Amino acid sequence: MASSIDFSGRTAVITGAAGGIGAAIADAFAAQGATVIRVDRTPSADARWHGVDLADPGAVTAFAEHLAARGATIDVLVNNAGIEYPTPLDDPDMQAPERWGALLHNNVTSMYLLTRALLPRLAPGASVINQSSIWGKTGVAQFSAYAASKHAVVGLTRSLAAELGPRGVRVNAVCPGWVRTDAAMRSLHAMAIDAGRPEEQVLREILAEQAIPRLLEPEDLTGTFLFLASPLAACLTGQTIVVDNGGLMN
Repeated sequence: MASSIDFSGRTAVITGAAGGIGAAIADAFAAQGATVIRVDRTPSADARWHGVDLADPGAVTAFAEHLAARGATIDVLVNNAGIEYPTPLDDPDMQAPERWGALLHNNVTSMYLLTRALLPRLAPGASVINQSSIWGKTGVAQFSAYAASKHAVVGLTRSLAAELGPRGVRVNAVCPGWVRTDAAMRSLHAMAIDAGRPEEQVLREILAEQAIPRLLEPEDLTGTFLFLASPLAACLTGQTIVVDNGGLMN
């Protein structure tokens, strides 16, 4: 399907594009002819790469002003950037509440800040795609902040779809399952420690609950993002698409 979608002449902003899923998405849009503006906290010498702390309102505003000065019109905005770490309720660290709040700010408020700042640059018919997670449709012990943030992304997506629909802007979310990324493997390690079992065993148990018992690779998600951004999905908005090898089927 990906090879039939042409994004020539269109501009896509992809956040969290330095590695993992974000890098795969950015590469996929570029391969289909899009001009890709890659955003991450890590600066780069590439003129199309922007080092932006999306949790910092001032940095987000400066980035939006830079694009406005260039006269950039954005056809696709992929809010992929986020962080992931355990936040156990019984954590005795006095900084635990701050860490909990920081995760929500990074994973949800940053999406609001960037989408709000770039709203004047969004072209009619633009597509905004927010990265959620299967943990945005369920719950998991020790990761309450991350799960709450991903549930919030789904709510944000639905609300913005209703708000921006009259402008001709579509807003959807993707909920990936277990993907082979550094962040996911760190979470697997934390879950194994909490369970007192080897990582390999915990992973086998996770994959056994999927219809297709294998880890996703970042590239496995790109077709969904290309589809949602394309005219083929012109009537889809306010939706959450689960890509998880059949782990959740409700």
